[in-house]
Order: sequence, then structure tokens, then C-alpha cells
Amino acid sequence: MQNDKKIAVLIDADNVSDKYIKFIFDEISNHGSPTFKRIYGDWTKPQLASWKSVLLNYSIIPIQQYSYTTSKNSTDAALIIDAMDILYSGNVDGFCIVSSDSDFTRLAARLREAGMFVIGMGEKKTPSPFISACEKFKYLEVLASTLNNSEESNGANEKQETLKEGMADKKELINTLKVIITETSDEDGWAFLGEVGNRLSKRYPDFDTRNYGYAKLTPFLKSLKEFEIQSRKTSDPNITHYFIKNKSKANTKKTAKGKNKK
Repeated sequence: MQNDKKIAVLIDADNVSDKYIKFIFDEISNHGSPTFKRIYGDWTKPQLASWKSVLLNYSIIPIQQYSYTTSKNSTDAALIIDAMDILYSGNVDGFCIVSSDSDFTRLAARLREAGMFVIGMGEKKTPSPFISACEKFKYLEVLASTLNNSEESNGANEKQETLKEGMADKKELINTLKVIITETSDEDGWAFLGEVGNRLSKRYPDFDTRNYGYAKLTPFLKSLKEFEIQSRKTSDPNITHYFIKNKSKANTKKTAKGKNKK
């Protein structure tokens, strides 16, 4: 099962605020169990003092790395070396790299080459190369805003004011979804929603319905007004499967005319 993954969590203290730590570990629990929990920085710096209580409460091991120069490359190097040591230990199934720094792009790519599941977490300022190198990427601001507000599974949360630069906009997502549905649909044009969602996530590592203000995939897709959604009961009364279909041009025109009449 996906939730059985053993994940090494490596945090770049120079690029992450301690206010995000709860949201980081809450999100990791959706993908697996954190085994290694390490954070890297020069702990002699006053600006990292706020991390002390957080490290104790979450049992995170601080790794001291003095800043030999004005750059932060020494901290990055320590994290990278530890990641490779952990990789060769064979004790984990994946890594979570928490940073908004593009310097970890090659590390993420190398870990994936070794068959590791790699999830990245960072702020919206994170460069797109690092995002693309990860299998999944989560924006810390989105995680914080989502988990801070009581969300309803069938409704929209507060919308993000602006999309992250590099994140697929809705028009691009719609076009991609139409292609995926065509590729995976049956003779009647219906595609299993779970498979569509999986393929979409593989094409866009940073795709998350919460980025667009929705807690779940189904209400987000309904909001796009370009697809038909169908629910089908299974032999288990507690399980319902959802299917999606591209709306025909005729149906789209009827919907548009109905809006104009109103």
C-alpha cells in the first residue's frame, strides 16, 4: 500500500520556516511514515533559534553545518551527502526534500533514478526545475491555508489569488484532461476517474486540487464545466466509482445558451 512507504524527511532550515512543520508532517502521513527526520543548518545563527521547541516536539534531528563562506552551499552539501548515505542503506522507500532551493534538483533526479519515491515541499517561489525533478511537489502555503481552514469535501475552499508561475493554468489542464480521457476511455467515451487523476499527477508533479481551492478532484473537475461526471455503485455499498467523459460540442453549446438566457 502507498501509506506503507518508509520516507526519509530532509529539511533545509535555511529555506523553510518552522511555522510549516505541522503541515509538512500531516502531508507526509498521506504518503507514508517518516523514518529518518533530519534538518540542516548552522544552528549557531540566531535566526534559527525558533526551531528549538519544534525539533523536540517532532523528534527531528538537527545536523550542524557551519557556514564556512557567505553562501549556504555547505548546508546543501551536508543534506545531499546524507541523502545518498540513506539511499545506499536500503532502509527507505522514498524521500521528502523540504526546500525552496533549486540546488536540490539533481539530488531529486538521482533519487528517482534509483527507484525512490520523491516528494518535494517548498514555497511558491520554488524554481520549476526542482518541482519537475520530484514525483510530487506540494506548496507549503497551500498546505497551511488548506489545513488551517475547516474544509468540506464537496465544496470549494478559499481560492488562491494567483497561480504559481509554472503551474498549469486551467486552460492547459482542460486540454490535457481531454487527451487523457480520450486515451483511457471505453467505447462510450467514459474513463475511470482514478486513472485520469493518476496520469494527470504524473504529467504535472505540482498538480494538487488544493492549489485551485478545492479539497477533492471531483468538485474541481465539475467546476471546469467541460466534462461529464458519472457515479457508479459497486457490490460494496460503501464504495462508489466515478467516471469522466468529455462533453460533446453540442452539450457545451446548450450549456452556454442556457447561461445566456438567464
